[in-house]
Amino acid sequence: MWTDLTERLHPGSVLTTPRGTLTVESAKPFGDRWIVQFEGIVDRSQAERMRGIELEAEAVEIPGKLWVHELVGATVRDVEGTELGTVRAVEANPASDLLVLQTGGLIPLCFVTESDPTAGTIVVDIPDGLLDP
Repeated sequence: MWTDLTERLHPGSVLTTPRGTLTVESAKPFGDRWIVQFEGIVDRSQAERMRGIELEAEAVEIPGKLWVHELVGATVRDVEGTELGTVRAVEANPASDLLVLQTGGLIPLCFVTESDPTAGTIVVDIPDGLLDP
């Protein structure tokens, strides 16, 4: 789970996995990561079996926030309305996360000017030549 909403890790928070739900018992920061104790996971072998499991939390509404699940599959257009492609993925990047287009093109999120999750569209204002081969 990638999140900047640390309240998702407060005791009692419920996260879902392909194997069912997990309830946070406690959590503490550890560098750029978190050590999280889940209810019912009491020893190392149980924890090891959970390694690599993707965690999900209930969606929250925060005006102006871009959410990966709303970006993937969206149609990207430039400010003139020219269609640039469809978002295949969002890739983490230190300077600015990247929209990965089906064509392989990469557009830093800092160039997103509008996003309409309901319509499945994203408008970007990119520099000339950014998507040139």
